[in-house]
Amino acid sequence: MKSNSVMQKSETYQDWGQRFSAVRDHSVEICRPLEIEDYVVQPIVDVSPPKWHLGHTTWFFETFILLPFFPGYEVFNDQYNFVFNSYYETVGARVIRTDRGNLSRPSVSDIYRYRKYVDENMRDFLQSDLMNERIQSLLELGLNHEQQHQELLLTDIKYILGHNPLFPAYKKESVNENNLRKQAEMIGFSEGVYEIGFEGEGFCFDNELGRHKVYLNDFQISDQLVTNGEYLEFMESKGYSDFRHWHAEGWDWVKQNQAKSPLYWHFINGKWMQYTLNGLQEMNPDEPLCHINFFEASAFASWKEMRLPTEAEWEVASPHFNWGKRWEWTNSAYLPYPGFKKEAGAVGEYNGKFMVNQTVLRGASVATPIGHSRNTYRNFFPTGLQWQFTGIRLAK
Repeated sequence: MKSNSVMQKSETYQDWGQRFSAVRDHSVEICRPLEIEDYVVQPIVDVSPPKWHLGHTTWFFETFILLPFFPGYEVFNDQYNFVFNSYYETVGARVIRTDRGNLSRPSVSDIYRYRKYVDENMRDFLQSDLMNERIQSLLELGLNHEQQHQELLLTDIKYILGHNPLFPAYKKESVNENNLRKQAEMIGFSEGVYEIGFEGEGFCFDNELGRHKVYLNDFQISDQLVTNGEYLEFMESKGYSDFRHWHAEGWDWVKQNQAKSPLYWHFINGKWMQYTLNGLQEMNPDEPLCHINFFEASAFASWKEMRLPTEAEWEVASPHFNWGKRWEWTNSAYLPYPGFKKEAGAVGEYNGKFMVNQTVLRGASVATPIGHSRNTYRNFFPTGLQWQFTGIRLAK
């Protein structure tokens, strides 16, 4: 993993210290509405307990910055590397992902003490004269890594509470997504050679680097996301029981899971209800569709006699429509750009080793932290997952 940041010597401790504190504080703020019991639950393998996210993001700074670069630093607990290492083979053994919810210890209070200890040491480190360009790049990566986990935190919290039969609200407050429905229009692009990939100053992940040319045929792409109401039409036309619209693997998923609707939809007393972070509410037909997997997105596109855009089409077209409410499925496999190279050591495990059996999503979502989105960002997930804030933009 590497940053494309250009680090200026004029960047002071105050600059880094403020950024570090703001990011770290936001993770705590996300967890503030939780009860202590909510921190430990892991309903499925893809959902990590909130306390694990808090510990893992702390472990990242301890492992990759404090231990190698801050002389005299003493680890908070020498067992935490085993508990909070996620997938870094280079760093050593770890608790397998399915067992994260089995750990009643370390306690939530232990993890908050761990965060305080590491944060205090990080602030001391940031005030030292030990910073260099290499460490600044790691710090930038660590902050963006924590922002990724902030989105996962909110996503996982929703899954945990949304699968409680009482449908408890995460927060009881008014949420306005500005869902004034506009008639969707198709934006056309001529065939030709275009360029995609990150360029310029600022941070990006290594999988965005390697700006390169792509040839695209004529295509059209919608300027609006698919809404709940539009997807309900697909459901009411028996879309979940018509194999013609589904990939073979998707049709297997439908049958194995007896799928009939997006995640968090419930048909109660003759109405479609939807679990939201504000609790169970009547489904809003004008709201952008959310929590569908690649199979569902592709089936809906087939039913509409359209398709999903490729990630290159999406990036080329993105300046011409508003994006950022939902992660948008593309029809592109997650593969390396030309010239992609994994860095040496543990940080090289960040993205490259996942470039198989994954599908690219573009954009951002309402759960994405402010300042953590750009139109070159390449998110990726397996085709069957619904729990992320995912939606559909059609192309043809």
